[in-house]
Formats: sequence, structure tokens, C-alpha cells
Amino acid sequence: MSLFKKQRKNSINLSSFKQVDQNKETNKDLLKTSLQGNIQHVKQQLGNSSDIVIREIQIGKEPNVKACIFYTDGLVDTNSIQNFILESLMLDIHPDQEQMISSQQNVLQLLKGRILAVGDIQDVTEFSSLFTSLLSGDVILLLDGYAQGFTIGMRGGKDRGVMESTTETVVRGPKEGFTESLRTNTALIRRKIKTPQLWLESKKIGNLTKTDVAIMYIDGIVNDKVVEEVHTRLDRIDIDGILESGYIEELIQDETHTPFPTIYYSERPDVIAAELLEGKVAILVDGTPIVLVVPALFVSFVQSAEDYYQRADIATLIRLLRFFTIFIALLGPSLYIAITTYHQEMLPTKLLIGLAAQREGVPFPAFIEALMMEVAFEILREASLRMPKAIGQAISIVGTLVIGTAAVEAGIVSAAMVIVVAITAISSFVLPSFTISMSIRILRFPMMVLAATFGLFGIIVGVIALVLHLCSLRSYGVPYMSPFAPFIGKDMKDTLIRVPRWGMFARPRLISQQNNKREQTSAPKPPRDKV
Repeated sequence: MSLFKKQRKNSINLSSFKQVDQNKETNKDLLKTSLQGNIQHVKQQLGNSSDIVIREIQIGKEPNVKACIFYTDGLVDTNSIQNFILESLMLDIHPDQEQMISSQQNVLQLLKGRILAVGDIQDVTEFSSLFTSLLSGDVILLLDGYAQGFTIGMRGGKDRGVMESTTETVVRGPKEGFTESLRTNTALIRRKIKTPQLWLESKKIGNLTKTDVAIMYIDGIVNDKVVEEVHTRLDRIDIDGILESGYIEELIQDETHTPFPTIYYSERPDVIAAELLEGKVAILVDGTPIVLVVPALFVSFVQSAEDYYQRADIATLIRLLRFFTIFIALLGPSLYIAITTYHQEMLPTKLLIGLAAQREGVPFPAFIEALMMEVAFEILREASLRMPKAIGQAISIVGTLVIGTAAVEAGIVSAAMVIVVAITAISSFVLPSFTISMSIRILRFPMMVLAATFGLFGIIVGVIALVLHLCSLRSYGVPYMSPFAPFIGKDMKDTLIRVPRWGMFARPRLISQQNNKREQTSAPKPPRDKV
């Protein structure tokens, strides 16, 4: 026999052994016909956990069939178990049904079709599916003599109710925000969009946590390639646990080496509903109120939900103010450093004399001065976030005033620098998205280094490099800076400005490529005659 044939024979034998091992593993995972054997296996695998309730019962008033229900205490609605399972199986069985049960005729079909008064009931034949459903909040029903059982959907337990969003507050608009319950979040979105085209697909991610993840989109509007890409990236995740949507965001984002977020998120149902109507895909994760949206554009992080609840002129002015504050938050300290260090001739004489008088006793250059103040403010901001709410705001305000005043009186920094840093910090709070605000805070320090090294020329080079970097980013195939780059004139109606509602008749072209028409409402025309 040749060497090739020997290797092939050995590989065949090895594969047959592997197949036998796989069959053994599969057989171990299947439910047993013995009820006590199934109970012992469940107890053994769960380590006799005290929160797993195992209730053995006998079906009917003159029982011949033994059964057992399993559920996790705290994750189910115990009143529903009492009313719709225990009473249905032990007290409310009709005499004809009891005769069929005693004769062992189609007991499983009889329970599923006529006795159990519950809506969500599924068959289960494997221990792996049983444990996943049991630890997710379902009730398990097993019968003696049958290698099959039921998973009954009765998830309950205590969770945080629907409250106002704490991260995205508005003056006018809905006040409700997402919760940590996945089904509550999907229901909040369906209350906004009542169409059968709103599709929901579910996955379980995490080898140990088995976290429920839902994908929502509007069929006929969304780009099918984006949906396929979302599925591909989610299926690629192999991790022990998913505890928050930030885990998934970091694993499915387009670009890692960038300070800018390429996935948008929100805590408001109305914002997610608006994104879905534009043709985007929402990713909901059980256990967190933060919902992810792809693809993400740069302009999405500057827009607020309240822009669409105010009149167009008011929303336009506020939006222009936000774009202006981006430049202040990014370049405020850098411009001060560059002008006071290299380009004093750009300042009026009186202002230059005043700044020189303030800096007369300061021993540090402008860059070190700005760096100390920025670092001190970042420390105060992080400390105020981590402190208890009762004292967090008071400590941040008092700390800022005391440190700023004491630093000026001690001659460590100038009063002008304190003003510049304060305006810069306040400008960063104007942005509605916390992630883009963090990006601006990170980029502020490299800009300060360029300004201290090359002056205004360094700032210009930094801004050009930043713009080129933004134009190179993509989010699920969509250019990050669209409709600015590539420039799409028809989509500019909802970027720097917001035209009236009757003027935004088309969806963004690079996001929704199936149904671009959003509305056909014409401009309002009041009657000329007197009413």
C-alpha cells in the first residue's frame, strides 16, 4: 500500500473516531426519558444553585403522569406560573383530557394544544437549549417518560421603568428613554413606527453570558448590503461575555486607530426611530439602555433630536452655533498659544499690553500654562462624574473657582488663560453627543503642541491633516463626511442648516438606496380670503 493510501486510510479512521465522539457528545446533550435523570443532570450542571426552583408535580386530579417545572427565581413572573401552569396542569383539566393523559395518548400535543394557556411555548430536546432558556427567564416543563419538554415564555422580574434620558435632555420632545430590558426597548421603537416593514432579528452573543442582541431595520428602505454586513460582523464575534453595547461597538467598528466614533448611539427611542426611517440599522443589546446605529455620519453627532421639534430657523441657528463651538473647543487654547507666542502683531496694541502685564509674573510659557489648566480641568471633570450626585456638582464648581482664582493670585497662570480654558470647556459641553466631545478633547492636546512648535502654521497643518483623516473614514461603506465629502448638494438640507420640514422630501442618498422619497408635502399656502 502506498504512503498516500495509508495516510488517507488513517485520516478516514480518525474522522470516523471523531464522528463517534461527536455522536457521543450529542447523545449526552439530549434529554433523557427519565424525569429523575433529567432533574439530577440539571442540578449537577447548575451546582445546586439556590435560585433555580425545581417543582415536581403530577398532572391531573387522578395523576398517572409525573412532571416537573424549572425556573430561575427573580427572572420570571411567579403569579403567571401559578395561574397559567400549575392550575392548568393540576386543577383545570377536563375529564376527557384526563382520560387521554391516563392512557398516555399524545400527551405532549394535548398539553401544548389544549391545556397550557400560554402564548409562547416551544419544544426543547437538548440540555444546551434548556439551560439557555432557563437562565434567560423561561419556564421549563419536563414529563416523565418523554425525552422532550417545553420552554414557556414567562419572563418577568423587576427592572427599571421607562424614565427620562439622563444623557440626552431636551426642552421640547418626548421624555422617555430606553431601559435595560430588551423587550421594553423594542416595544418603545414599535410604538413610534407601526409598520409591518419594521423587521427584528435576534442573536445570542457571548459563550457564557448568552446575551440577547436584536437587529432592527425597515425593509424596503434599508440597504440590504448594510444588513448583511451587520450580520457578518456580529457572527464573527467570539467572546465569553457581552455586558454592554460598548463591547459590540468596539468589535464591529470600521476603524480602530481613530479618535472619532464610527458607530452612533443614543438612549432615546425617538432618535432611533428617526435613524431607522432614514434607512439605518439599529443594534439593541439586552441589559443596557444604549442602542447602536450604523452607518454613522459625522453630522449625526452634531445633530440633536430637538432640532426637528423646533422651527427650521431656530434649529438652524442652534446648529450653526454647535459647529462654531467645535472650532472653539478644538482650537481655543491652540490659537491663544500661537498668537501670544509667535504672532503678537495680530493683536491690538492695548490688548497686547494688557496680556503682557498679566503674564509678567508668570514663570511658564503659554504652552505649559495651558497644559496645566487643561489637565486640571479634566481632573475636575472626571472627579465630578465619579462623585456622588449630591456633592459632585458642588465640588466641581467650588474646585474650579478656587483653583482658578488661587492660580491667578499665585502668579502660576494668567487670568486670560483661565478665561480661554473656561470658554473652551463650556464649548465642549454644547455638543449633544458625548463621544464626539471626547474626540475633540483628545485632539485638543496635539493641536496645542503644534501651536507651541510652529504657531499658526502648525495649526493649519493640523487642521488639514484632521480633515483628510475624516474624509478617509467610512462607516459600513458610507463616507464618514458625506454629504460634505463627497459633496451631495441635495443632501445638504439637513447638515449645517435645516430647511423646513416640507423641503426635506428625500432621504440621504448614500444610506437609503432603495426608497429615497420621504414625503411629498408641499409648502404651506394660507388662504388669501379672510376667515
